[in-house]
Amino acid sequence: MPTGRLRAAWRAAHAPVPGAPRWASIAAYAVPLVVLPSSLWRLPATLLHGGGLGVQAYVVSLSVVAELVAFTAVGLVASWGERFPRWIPWLRGRTVPAPVAVIPATVAAAVLTVLWTAAFAAIFRGVTLSGAPAPPDFPTRQGAWPATIFYICYLPLLLWGPLLAVATYAYHRRRRNH
Repeated sequence: MPTGRLRAAWRAAHAPVPGAPRWASIAAYAVPLVVLPSSLWRLPATLLHGGGLGVQAYVVSLSVVAELVAFTAVGLVASWGERFPRWIPWLRGRTVPAPVAVIPATVAAAVLTVLWTAAFAAIFRGVTLSGAPAPPDFPTRQGAWPATIFYICYLPLLLWGPLLAVATYAYHRRRRNH
């Protein structure tokens, strides 16, 4: 498939559907972007300072999976969030029941909001989520520059849950009768 047709198909699949408010589209498209800095930060941090091949494979996989999961927020404003794709047997082309998207997205938004708020409250206190002191090699304990870069890359994660909640609310409002 020529690049132009592939690009046009990508845009068509991810363009906001009629009725999706602009603010919801902005929130949905922002979700993968607020996850991206932490995913990118983990890669060189692990490859340069991490453990063996197993740890490196885990961290690379974590970064890829985090981005893929974050990208599902786009489905709350795109057509592929309203109809099952053709490649899914037995469901292809059928309308996605609104609760199938709304319930997991609502739970995820709540969990992400609580998780990242608790994580940063702990980080700012210099402890782990379990309350133990942060290890000496933790980025916020390595000096001003490593701490600054860490915060620039990880603070956007505080927005993941709320942005997902906004996109989910708009999806629910638009699809509440389906």
